[in-house]
Amino acid sequence: MKAAIITIGDEILIGQIVDTNSAFIAKSLDKIGVEIYEMVSISDNKQHILNTFSSLQNIVDLVIITGGLGPTKDDVTKKTFCDYFEDELVVNTDVLKHVTQLIEGFYKRTITQINIDQALVPSKCTVLHNQVGTAPGMWMKKENTVFVSLPGVPFEMKYLVENEIIPKVVREYKRPYILHKTILTYGQGESMVAERIEEWENELPEFIKLAYLPSPGRVRLRLSARGIDKGFLETAIEEKVVSLSKIIGDIIVGFDDDETIETVIGKLLKQQNKTLSTAESCTGGKIAQVLTSVSGASSYFKGSVVSYATETKISILGLSAALIEKYSVVSAEVAKEMAINIKKIMKTDYAIATTGNAGPSKGDSNAELGSVFIALATPDEVIVEEFDFGQPREKVIDRALIKSLEMLRKEILKNV
Repeated sequence: MKAAIITIGDEILIGQIVDTNSAFIAKSLDKIGVEIYEMVSISDNKQHILNTFSSLQNIVDLVIITGGLGPTKDDVTKKTFCDYFEDELVVNTDVLKHVTQLIEGFYKRTITQINIDQALVPSKCTVLHNQVGTAPGMWMKKENTVFVSLPGVPFEMKYLVENEIIPKVVREYKRPYILHKTILTYGQGESMVAERIEEWENELPEFIKLAYLPSPGRVRLRLSARGIDKGFLETAIEEKVVSLSKIIGDIIVGFDDDETIETVIGKLLKQQNKTLSTAESCTGGKIAQVLTSVSGASSYFKGSVVSYATETKISILGLSAALIEKYSVVSAEVAKEMAINIKKIMKTDYAIATTGNAGPSKGDSNAELGSVFIALATPDEVIVEEFDFGQPREKVIDRALIKSLEMLRKEILKNV
């Protein structure tokens, strides 16, 4: 089964908003074995919408459209549906009742004609009830293709996908199983990882595909299997993961997108009943942000000082002005003292400190752009490493973040 996803709205095309709807819909369909054939964003133009519908007719089984269902004049999706299906708009009494209850009962204001018009739907459509909004979903079939129109408001779209579309597709269509397994690796680039697993990759069966998903400091390896026997696919993928772990187990930190390195670190710290703090300069608090994105992080992460300015390193972290003057604010000595001092201030078992020149200018140091020192204070010692992360600025910060977490994980694992 193949599907296409269309987002309608000039606000997407001019970059005013980011299209997150397509990603959510694609993931939801993929989980039930529906292959995504195409994603496209188009303007609020009737003819453009009609042309797009025609281009997908009988090419895919399912077309999901988001946007253009609001009550204002620039929302043209319902009228365009009527043109494409040679239909007319009629008032749906169930939708009108729901809209009335929502406007007058919940919002406590008089319903207007614009609100009432939300109950207009094509007469031939199957209405998908929108419990969390006023614009209903619409399900219509022409020849071999089903077209589904959804509101563009993300939480309304998600409600209809989860409670109406996915159950309906599962009931009415036979689909293959599509299984994914993501292996998270840190510390080596895409080309190096590919070189290490080349022989393993060449031996993958045809029904299992490998994709490389690189980002600064890490590479995700996604295995995808497609077939009609779910148990067989699960066993085959698991066998390949086990054999892969024997080859690159030293850089694998977790599996699947919800088992990130910060999640793994959190689990390890909890298991060992250890605590962590950070003192950040060039990373600007990003390490603390990532660590605290994990639910329950307060049990092991005690806090951070973002000592971006040199005077903050002196007044808050207690670094010596003479030390900074002698070695420069971007130096191994300063990074080491930052880690030692924040560990004392926060009374933690581990502490991370970063200082560097992320760019585009050098600031208070003459160190080269991209130069970063990362210090890790453990219960037994302080480790300091120097890196050249190059440019641009965003790349330096992201790489410093990942390398800091990588260093921390490595040290924690010594006590497992």
